[in-house]
Amino acid sequence: MNKPIVFFDIDGTLLNENKIIPESTKTAVRLLQDKGIHTVIATGRVPEMFYWIRKELNIDSYVSTNGQYVVYDGKEIYSNPMNPERLHSLSLRTAENGDALAYCSDQDIKVSASNHPFIESSFDNLMMTYPEVNHHFYKQKPIYQGHLYCDTSNHQMYVDHFPDFEFVKWHDYAYDILPKGASKAIGIQALLKVLNINNENCYAFGDGLNDLEMLSSAGTGIAMGNAVPEAKAVADIVTTSSSHHGILNGLIQVGLLEEKLKKII
Repeated sequence: MNKPIVFFDIDGTLLNENKIIPESTKTAVRLLQDKGIHTVIATGRVPEMFYWIRKELNIDSYVSTNGQYVVYDGKEIYSNPMNPERLHSLSLRTAENGDALAYCSDQDIKVSASNHPFIESSFDNLMMTYPEVNHHFYKQKPIYQGHLYCDTSNHQMYVDHFPDFEFVKWHDYAYDILPKGASKAIGIQALLKVLNINNENCYAFGDGLNDLEMLSSAGTGIAMGNAVPEAKAVADIVTTSSSHHGILNGLIQVGLLEEKLKKII
């Protein structure tokens, strides 16, 4: 299959700083779809957290929970649940320290504590409500990703005691928790294999620390103008920011959309 495929991160990429999809981004995604180019969301979020984005952009394929759960055209094609025994050990340790966890299933997210200030701060940043509390959720459903909510002074302790996990920072007091070696790039490669698409036809947009593997391994990695320095360093090109037509400009820059479209912005 020779058609290109384009992967989009959400926060800071499809969404601007006000957590809305710019009109130029909506137009760019629609034009790709009109050309028969695959459009896929690649995010650290669980599917429930970006359902409205999928509906608004008419995207039915996604690499969610940082590559741990992948769906193509509404059907699961790859999943890699976390070890529940290790999650149990981590849950005990965080409870002892007054820290907190979130547990991400294939659809939704639950947290281990109520009224925790670091959970409140993190979800306020996403402009989302505080999740439901269920500290036994990891015993009830397969978990594909966790979140650790702790002060930065405690972070290294968890890294040292749980070497089989990756801890990727996404907020001042929040870290994604993944099995060692897991990333969006792994989920993307699983989807490319199913679709028989060469990596050279793979394009990826991102801005955060959890996008580094994706940007560096994709045929063409495109960092947003608002991206962290580490993302810009590993990307092939840097576009403008998410709030300044970064998706449209990036697609024009790599030749997937026509230069004349700049007239619409």
